[in-house]
Amino acid sequence: MSESPPLPDTPATPPASPAADALPPQPDGATRPLATTGGGSGTTWGSLRPLLLRLHFYAGVVIGPFLLVAAVTGLAYTATPQIESILYHHELKVTPRGSAEPLAEQVAAAERAVPDGTLLSVTKGAGPTDSTRVTFGKDGLAEGYTLTAFVDPYDHEVLGTLETFGQWLPARAWLDDLHRNLHLGEFGRNYSELAASWLWVEVLGGLALWAGTPRNRRRLRRLVVPDGGAKGRRRTMSWHGAVGLWASIGLLGLSATGLTWSGHAGTGIGEIQDALGGSTPAVSTALPAAVGAKGSVEGAKDIGIDAAVASAHDAGLRGVLVVTPPAEAGTAYVVKENTRSWPVRQDSVAVAPATGEVTQTLRFDDFPVLAKLTSWGINAHMGLLFGLVNQTVLALLAIGLIAMILWGYRMWWLRRPTRGEGFALGRAPARGAWRRIPGRVLAPVAVVVAVIGYYLPLFGLPLLAFLVVDLTVGVVRRRGAGGLA
Repeated sequence: MSESPPLPDTPATPPASPAADALPPQPDGATRPLATTGGGSGTTWGSLRPLLLRLHFYAGVVIGPFLLVAAVTGLAYTATPQIESILYHHELKVTPRGSAEPLAEQVAAAERAVPDGTLLSVTKGAGPTDSTRVTFGKDGLAEGYTLTAFVDPYDHEVLGTLETFGQWLPARAWLDDLHRNLHLGEFGRNYSELAASWLWVEVLGGLALWAGTPRNRRRLRRLVVPDGGAKGRRRTMSWHGAVGLWASIGLLGLSATGLTWSGHAGTGIGEIQDALGGSTPAVSTALPAAVGAKGSVEGAKDIGIDAAVASAHDAGLRGVLVVTPPAEAGTAYVVKENTRSWPVRQDSVAVAPATGEVTQTLRFDDFPVLAKLTSWGINAHMGLLFGLVNQTVLALLAIGLIAMILWGYRMWWLRRPTRGEGFALGRAPARGAWRRIPGRVLAPVAVVVAVIGYYLPLFGLPLLAFLVVDLTVGVVRRRGAGGLA
């Protein structure tokens, strides 16, 4: 980045940098040397660190609010299983008594309760206290939403109906929408993608800056343990860096998984995954010719949903089962396990409606490695993979990220000038750092950044905007017009 003038009387501390100021405080108005650590100005790290520090600073200032919103909404989302169990206990839970009624009768009761709906799927609960969910498509609902009737399996009483988004009940769907797009639709998705696109940059940059700060052997433990004896800004920086180190792996995982279903980057990631043969497979609903011929005989009857589930049980499927009826003539029932905790059970089968024959079986164990990783990562991101443990880890990561962002802004505030009158902000780290990087290092870095920016446009475009503004301010300064740091 090129050089720009500092704000008047404003020393700097980047809001998201754990090592933004490893050197002793400089007198007001003093300029910090560009090469600071890691072996001096002649080393690659000594050249890269000032540039990384400046990028970390600007990203923290500009992207920090987006990360803060994502962390706060994500923290709220971690509690959704408990919220659902309280709000929708009447619909979700029943008292076991005798034997459950056939699924067909439960579906018929739901269809009477939703006469203008189109049957989409039936979810059979895993335990004796779980209600049965019968999901319908219905006109007038928001895009992606369905209407689900909850049926008591012991007397096929309809306990109630709720608008659902996939398998999410209203409270989770509302919080999911808040976290994903702030209830602003497709446009709002840009906020969460921007946060995910820069979170990994901030984490990796912060790790490099924190680990690259010179320490003697006695103080090496301060990498992982906050310095309780420090005061003021250095105490804040110690907590910022140490907590960032502990949270780094989890935050990198959240960034990667968040990008997989983002609007822009997700498309490119999906294309790469498909090209590598790692897309998530699904059973085919098309019936083999021989089986289809049996079902085309005049008067052939559908075996019904209960027989389809029995065939799935015979094939080894257990737990929560989601049954999708044939969409049209000549297609099969699809029965899929939906156990997304550990161990993951997402096997599925296709069942011929005329004969009950299993025409295709797909085991989760046979998924491509990339598809498995994607499934595990997304389930972990949503707090489903390890139940309460997963939720707790996510909550701690969200709290840690919130704290680091606030600590970062506090460091910036503590470095404000106290002399003079009026309000002043911190000065950004020294400019012109890129000119000190050897060409053999700068060229490949630029190529890698360009490639990443192509596939992650909400990383590349803001970075380009940073560069344009920075270069413009540098030109203005050289012309003697003044400007921003």
